[in-house]
Amino acid sequence: MYPGTYAKTKPDSPACVMADTGETLTYKELEQNSRKVALWLRSRGVSQGDNVAFILPNSLRFFSIAWACARSGLYYTPINTHLSPEETAYIANDCKAKIVISDVCFDQLNTPEARLADRLTGELEMVDELVEKISNIADDAVLEGELQGADLLYSSGTTGKPKGIRLLRVGRSMDAPDAIALLSQALYGENADSVYLCPAPLYHAAPLRFSMAQQRIGATLISMVHFDPEDFLATIEKYKVTHTQVVPTMFIRLLRLDPAKRRSYDLSSLECVVHAAAPCPIDIKKAMIEWLGPIVHEYYAGTEGNGFVAIDSKQWLAHPGSVGKALVGKIHIVAAPADSDEPNGEKDLQAEAGGEELAAGQDGLVYFEGGGDFEYLGSSTIPTRHKNGWTTLGDIGHLDEEGYLYLTDRSSYMIISGGVNIYPQEVENLLITHPKVADAAVFGVPNAEMGEEVKAVVVPTVLDGKPNVSDILDALGEELTKFCRDNLAHYKCPRSIEFTDTLPRDPSGKLHKHLLRDKYWSAHQTKVL
Repeated sequence: MYPGTYAKTKPDSPACVMADTGETLTYKELEQNSRKVALWLRSRGVSQGDNVAFILPNSLRFFSIAWACARSGLYYTPINTHLSPEETAYIANDCKAKIVISDVCFDQLNTPEARLADRLTGELEMVDELVEKISNIADDAVLEGELQGADLLYSSGTTGKPKGIRLLRVGRSMDAPDAIALLSQALYGENADSVYLCPAPLYHAAPLRFSMAQQRIGATLISMVHFDPEDFLATIEKYKVTHTQVVPTMFIRLLRLDPAKRRSYDLSSLECVVHAAAPCPIDIKKAMIEWLGPIVHEYYAGTEGNGFVAIDSKQWLAHPGSVGKALVGKIHIVAAPADSDEPNGEKDLQAEAGGEELAAGQDGLVYFEGGGDFEYLGSSTIPTRHKNGWTTLGDIGHLDEEGYLYLTDRSSYMIISGGVNIYPQEVENLLITHPKVADAAVFGVPNAEMGEEVKAVVVPTVLDGKPNVSDILDALGEELTKFCRDNLAHYKCPRSIEFTDTLPRDPSGKLHKHLLRDKYWSAHQTKVL
């Protein structure tokens, strides 16, 4: 389960193909290029357990650099290419990257290079210069003492500064099994003949880990630089894609294509479509299964690797809304603590106030027991561990009598209005089904009497080129309010609705809700009014 194996057995087979250009990296080239980069890193004094960070788009070069680290016993940190120089430097310095490899094409580097370089404690290396330097290394140069490295990724920072998540796996033999590769084979039937399409940025955990897993099993990876729904379908047809992984916002964009256009593409090669990373509204998932058939799979997991929950189409149709049963780690549902005094809606996850386990059907914090081990960099105070040693990702949910997990929301997004817990995800899942809503975010804002009240921010579909916009929005606000009240208990419904052109989502589909919510709490030191 190592791409070097396939450099010997199938050297000319594609390890990666760029969907937009057709540019290809063979297994022989991946082995050779990654070995040269690994040798270059050693020549710069980077040794086992050190960190290398890189700021690169989805590209063939990305994999040569990632595998150089993965075969050298290094930690490697792909950094979100949309971050500012300050945010980029924060991550690079926090993970103690000895070298930061970057592509100058990104917006944050259009300013003079020194602006980022001056913020780094490690060295900045431009990728074009690196390519030139490794060209001087002999093709048959030997890399001694190879050991497995591991990614060291950062949370999305949706509720504050991103935190580094270190899996304690560096230094294992190159023959040691890889959990994602094993899961891909066992759950989704992937093998050396599979063609896997990755439409998401590789600096996120699932796209990175599942893409590299394809190269561990000898499959062909097709990588898109940017997701476009019609390009996605065209790529499946062109490359006869068998497997792909998406996020629910991609489902929504695919379903909003003209049905005739969707039917015009040959998707018969598809064997498995996996989705994860964010909640999927029930009606959206039903529509995807009706369109593609029972090949839609879902999982719930985190970058931390502390648990893995999975469900297939047949199971989901019998348990709509569930994310499945635990395959890695035992699930415990624990009573969520009372709201804290943290500003901007942050919730304290410590289970110090009892932390009692709840019965089936009761919502609480979702904890895993016995999953993979991890640590947060420099953040021993991050309260994610139960007194029994279980760990949580901060999600609220419940188990049914059969052990299927249902997620209700993130604990940090829970609204407490008049002492009653309200979970915004339920309202968002309803709003997105309205034909005049393109996207929606729901969160709590200050209310002098109730503590918080429910607010919605909506991206409408009805404004393009139309006059009397304010009248249209007023009418739409009334329509959406009635729609919510017709389908939900009134206390859960938005007390106010605002409209906007776009919501602050990152390319993986994750919503940075705090960017919307914080402005309403800026005048308050805490969430206690």
